Formats: sequence, C-alpha cells, structure tokens
Amino acid sequence: MNPARLESPPSGKRGFEDLRFYQEALALLKTSYSLANRFPKIEQYNMADQIRRSASSVTHNIAEGYGRYHFADRLRFFYIARGSLDETLNGFIEAGVVGYCDEETVDRARALVHSIHRGLNGYIAFVHRQQQGSGLFGATYVREDSPVYLTNTEPTIKNESLD
Repeated sequence: MNPARLESPPSGKRGFEDLRFYQEALALLKTSYSLANRFPKIEQYNMADQIRRSASSVTHNIAEGYGRYHFADRLRFFYIARGSLDETLNGFIEAGVVGYCDEETVDRARALVHSIHRGLNGYIAFVHRQQQGSGLFGATYVREDSPVYLTNTEPTIKNESLD
C-alpha cells in the first residue's frame, strides 16, 4: 500500500492527537529541537540530547497513557509526562543560564509548559473521576505479584583439588 494515499482521520476522531495539551506538547517538542540544534557541538550529547529526550518523553507518555485501559495505569503515564514537562522547562532554564538562549525564549517555553500543565492536570482530574476499568480490575494499579526469592542458608562446601 502506498503510504502517500493514506489519509488521516478527520479531526475529532484521532484520539490523543485531538487533545489540545498534546498539540501544545508537540509545539514544545519542535521548539526544544530547534533550541538544541543551536547548542555548541560540545553540548551535542549532553544538554541538547537531554532536552530532546525530555520533550519527546512528554508526547510519548501522553500517547501511551491515552492508550491504556485502566485509569490508574493511564494516570501513571500522565504523571510521567508531567515530570518530563518540568524536566524540559528545566532544560530551557539551564540553556538560558549558560547563555545558549535569551530570556525571551525561556519565558515563551515557560508559558507553553504552564499551559500544557493546566490541560494535562485537567485531563488527569477527568481520568481520575471516570475511573475507567475499576469495576473490572479494582481501583488500584494493575500489577503482578512480587516474586518470591529463596536463599540458601547452608554453608557452601569448597571442592578440594584432586592432586
């Protein structure tokens, strides 16, 4: 099948892509990559890589959380996205402190991060109220039983050499 012929679903039917805070997170991702591309070469695998990964983590965790069924599992990914959002803001702040961007760039990123926070926090509250999956799985996180580890308390006998 030719990928050029694929059409994206109409707006309102794309799931997480229609969430305003997800779209804003994509804008933050684009801004983060733009800033990281202007960093000096010495920062290519340090600060530039970190700001790219944290911004990407925001969008990835929103998408993954949206795709989970149980509300507690969904919330876990949204909380991770929220932490990555603050990490991304910190990257902009650090870039400003060391002179890789101006204060205006940091302020724009800060405003965008705060807007994403508001939307994400509102969605977290909505998901928490809905408690999807709690009737089927209960109202706590879905998790596996902890493994049981056995230890040997007998002393180990050393093999003597056969000389």
